[in-house]
Amino acid sequence: MKRNATTGETPVILTRDQHGISRKLIDENALKVLYRLNRHGHLAYLVGGSVRDLLLERTPKDFDVGTDATPEQVKTLFRNCFLIGRRFRLAHLRFRGHQLIEVATFRRNPDEEELPTDDDAHFHFVQNVFGSPREDAFRRDFTINALFYDISNFAIIDHVGGLRDLDERRLRMIGDPLVRFSEDPVRMLRALEFSARLDFAIDQNIIAAIDQRCQLLAGASRARLREEILELFRHGVAGAVCRLAQRYGLLDQLFPEIDFVPQTFALLDLIDRETLGGEPLRESQVLAALTLPLFVAACGDSRHFHINDALLLADKLLRGHCQTYSIAQGVRSEARELLVGCLRLLRGLGHKGEQRFLHHPLTPRIFDFFALWGEIDHSLSDCIAAWQTKISHSDHPPESVARKPRRRRRPRRHPQAEN
Repeated sequence: MKRNATTGETPVILTRDQHGISRKLIDENALKVLYRLNRHGHLAYLVGGSVRDLLLERTPKDFDVGTDATPEQVKTLFRNCFLIGRRFRLAHLRFRGHQLIEVATFRRNPDEEELPTDDDAHFHFVQNVFGSPREDAFRRDFTINALFYDISNFAIIDHVGGLRDLDERRLRMIGDPLVRFSEDPVRMLRALEFSARLDFAIDQNIIAAIDQRCQLLAGASRARLREEILELFRHGVAGAVCRLAQRYGLLDQLFPEIDFVPQTFALLDLIDRETLGGEPLRESQVLAALTLPLFVAACGDSRHFHINDALLLADKLLRGHCQTYSIAQGVRSEARELLVGCLRLLRGLGHKGEQRFLHHPLTPRIFDFFALWGEIDHSLSDCIAAWQTKISHSDHPPESVARKPRRRRRPRRHPQAEN
């Protein structure tokens, strides 16, 4: 690949014969969007992570489009377009199969004299000043995420040195990391995520900036952080990222209510393995995994630990994290069921309530979760084998079938009321 610096005015351009991206690798709906924008005289680029992943010969999770068309112009071209966002206006194009193509207008940082006189209006204004592709590239976070694929000539365009960093497998920030992390502290977590996902080395400037700005993460939007944490699990890198977060001082900012022990990291690795193997991700299992090592340790001699005490303990361990991230009661209750179910399995066979537990819809999932714990605590192999035999001979209602409500009887009519 050719190399360039982040400063010159001329971008590096790889023509079609100089890179390995083929249109066969691009989603057909994304191609439809790119071609229609191009036919109507607009610039139409594949942008962001999809270009990065295609160059790394990875399968992109989604395909985002950048264009010089305004959101309103995009809406006039596509009947399936919905404009979203008040602070950051975007066009979402919906296709069959719940597929979404995001189309964003190129943006730039406004000049000082362009800013509104009201300081409170600055953020909204800055997010919606449209600009050129080059200006848009320099607004992005990491160099490897600022590469463009031009549908008009199938060329790769690099304004910021991203091709060089892909070659060197290095994660580098666009601009001063201290400033960029102050603008958006969540970028610190994203740096760890990309490093783990792509196996890229983190630039020393980023590491130094994280050390100085790590406290800012505590003030980030909890809703956004919650989604970013779940994204780690969806990509199967939660264990690796949490280790990096511990190394760079971000773990306490992400999980202020949870004490991590070595078994916690090991259990997250196993859940990552299951997710990468195709198992659906459930937030309740994530919560249970974060607290299971502490729960098991606090139960002590599980044979004499009462179920009611286990319920109180599970609630205590889950409450702080769930309140911090405003997690729904239903998710929290399911995580509690997983924890208490693990205690039932730890106690072994022959205890009160065994038959009811065997026929509970969640029992197979509790057992699978407990089996992961058994890969960490090898002393449980006999216990797991005994329960596996017992559960395999029990009939379980499908987990998706809820308990049917009882049919209400009609009140019996008094004979005299009919006269």
